[in-house]
Amino acid sequence: MKKVMTCPKVSIIILNWNGLEDTIECLESLKKITYPNYEVIIVDNGSEGNDVEVLRQRFGDYIHLIENDKNYGFAEGNNIGMRYAFQNLNPEYLLLLNNDTVVSPHFLTELVEVAKNDGDIGIVGPKICYYHEPQTINFAGGVLLRRIGQPFAIGLHQTDSSRYDILKEVDFIAGCALLIGTEVINRIGLLDPDYFAYAEDLDWCVRAKKAGYRIMFVPRAKIWHKGSSTLGLMSPAYMYLSARNRILFVKKNATILDFVFLFVPYFIVIRIIRPLFLLSIQRKGNAIKALFAGISDGLSHKWGEPRWQR
Repeated sequence: MKKVMTCPKVSIIILNWNGLEDTIECLESLKKITYPNYEVIIVDNGSEGNDVEVLRQRFGDYIHLIENDKNYGFAEGNNIGMRYAFQNLNPEYLLLLNNDTVVSPHFLTELVEVAKNDGDIGIVGPKICYYHEPQTINFAGGVLLRRIGQPFAIGLHQTDSSRYDILKEVDFIAGCALLIGTEVINRIGLLDPDYFAYAEDLDWCVRAKKAGYRIMFVPRAKIWHKGSSTLGLMSPAYMYLSARNRILFVKKNATILDFVFLFVPYFIVIRIIRPLFLLSIQRKGNAIKALFAGISDGLSHKWGEPRWQR
């Protein structure tokens, strides 16, 4: 009983979408963690192969396995996992974890230790390094320019060093690995499914901040991320979602004046002209079409499931 009280129950939610090998490697690393009070929920988001059968046979009672009939996206896919956790597992914390990650043995212990020691802390996240460059940082906390919808990952592409070993409050934690208290979710709600994928984590963190919670980067918790394993940067799906969802985010979290005088000029230069130049050089016509479709759908309030999923 004492162990359970000092180690709050955590439900770890992992989405799988045609990423069987990544998911297996992630689960194998989770089986080595030192934290004693957790359960793993795998939400298969409509994979096309035999992912569900393989995961069920290989991991048996280690996981709770949910089989979706289609790809509901990152936001609603995780929401399905969270609802299952609330209804069946009664956790105090939920951890969203990308399937293309590998975790260190003590990462969850470090996250929970920070989260549980201050009631004002609502969301915490680990130091994330690149899987193929283990000493290079992918994410060491985030800074968000909310009025233009621009996030910045602290330490991106920098060599890991003591300067990134400071526990500190940040603007956001990446949805790649995000621990949140169930009480926080009860106040601010689940992820917004309108995003489908990308920027829903930013939106969640903004809502938590508005509700009075602090968001903390925990450097002693560490994981490694393969990155862009699902859609791939510069793919049509990514170009569509990043354009559409940035418009959605700013519409939700900035004023009309911010949108017109700050966001629109920034978006035209950085999110239209610049990628158009790069995509034209690479002759990625489908990605260019997807970019403009995303802009069109964002301006016309067409959210949810995207026209481009690959």
